[in-house]
Amino acid sequence: MGIVIETFIWEPSSSVFIFIFFSSFLLLSLFPFYLSKHAPTTKSSSLSDHPFSSSSPRFQLYFLLLYSLASVLDGLWLVYGEFELVYYGISKEDTVTFMLIGFGAALFVGSLLGLVSDLIGRKKTCLVFFILHLIVGIWKMVAPSPSFWVANLCLSLATSIFSFSFETWAVVEHDKVDSKPGHRQDILNETFWLMTFFESASLIGSQVIGNWMVGGNLEKGIGSPSIAATLLAILGIACMSRHYDGTTKIMTFKDYRMSFSVYILGDRRIWLLACAQACLHFSIAVFWILWAPTLADGREAFLGLIYPCLLGARMLGSTVFPWLINASLRTEDCLTCAFVVQALLLSIIAYDYEEIGVLVTQFSLYHACIGLILPLLARLRTMYVPNELRGGMISLSLASANAAILFILMQRGYYRTIENSTMIAFAAVGLFMAAGCMYVLKREAFKGDMKEEPISTFKD
Repeated sequence: MGIVIETFIWEPSSSVFIFIFFSSFLLLSLFPFYLSKHAPTTKSSSLSDHPFSSSSPRFQLYFLLLYSLASVLDGLWLVYGEFELVYYGISKEDTVTFMLIGFGAALFVGSLLGLVSDLIGRKKTCLVFFILHLIVGIWKMVAPSPSFWVANLCLSLATSIFSFSFETWAVVEHDKVDSKPGHRQDILNETFWLMTFFESASLIGSQVIGNWMVGGNLEKGIGSPSIAATLLAILGIACMSRHYDGTTKIMTFKDYRMSFSVYILGDRRIWLLACAQACLHFSIAVFWILWAPTLADGREAFLGLIYPCLLGARMLGSTVFPWLINASLRTEDCLTCAFVVQALLLSIIAYDYEEIGVLVTQFSLYHACIGLILPLLARLRTMYVPNELRGGMISLSLASANAAILFILMQRGYYRTIENSTMIAFAAVGLFMAAGCMYVLKREAFKGDMKEEPISTFKD
């Protein structure tokens, strides 16, 4: 008599998605009532006193739509890229090589793109983002068996641009049309958390688009996401070219170099902020490299259902941001707590073998912290970094993270000298370092008697 072994494939319950949706909805719905009761003791917020009543409501809406479109493009290749490698039979060794090419391009070229963006204009750099995606989409449609290293190189540069260009463009544009510091900070706070919220929702949408385009016929559907990406890139280029010329005063390279040395390299607070940004970027990269192998360690799970669960948790985390900002809490304190929670979660994941349900819960909490941390860091950048140098500061701060990722990928992928758990442990140590940076940054702010208001940009 034969023995039948039933296999169990784990998937998140539908109640998890319902909980995330209603929690986000409640936080957004109840916030105006909370703010109206605490209005005498808190700063006015763009969500209550002037929801879209700023001097640039059209730009904010236009920007968020463009940012969502860019997020869909970025997410479409993230979801579709791994599937494409499996479809064409790319080995694990070659996959590691492609990843090394991507992070190498981000390190040696992407680190300089922020400086170039500050010099030539932020909107032009955002336009380059869509052009790179257009090149990749056309390349994959034309080539019968596309060269993955070319596509990976372009997409890595596009991701590097995405990490700083849209944020710097939004900040500079808001600064041009709104000169009141308090009002300007409120509008930017709203924009920052909405960027995180819309990005997460767009990444979920990109997964839906990718699955729908591929469908059940792999032979006919394998090239469909490339068509979708090409059309979206053309739409982005058309929208960027039609409105908001973004004409700004551009510094000469000599003036920029002198200003960067004084305001960025010569400020200890910027170094602390850059270190925290690099540690977060490193931990996020390690997570997305290892989250699937960690879950599927001899087990089966529907990764396609877990992925939107994690992004939904990040959306939920971003909705907490306006509550914290309007409470009597310092930004550095919120970041310190969030970094410590993330570090503890990764420490448990690194050295404790757990059931898939427990791991998914920890992954979701980790991403909820990301949803809160990203707008908080953007707020700190507005407080400490001059607008004219913002892109260069962000891109250079990620150089050390990309170098660290290159190193551990070589050690794990080629030399096999470290394990996956060790990589996750490194990410946890980095997050503890980020928490320490925020603690020291708070002390530096107290020494300088600095108020939580955005600094004024320097004058030429």
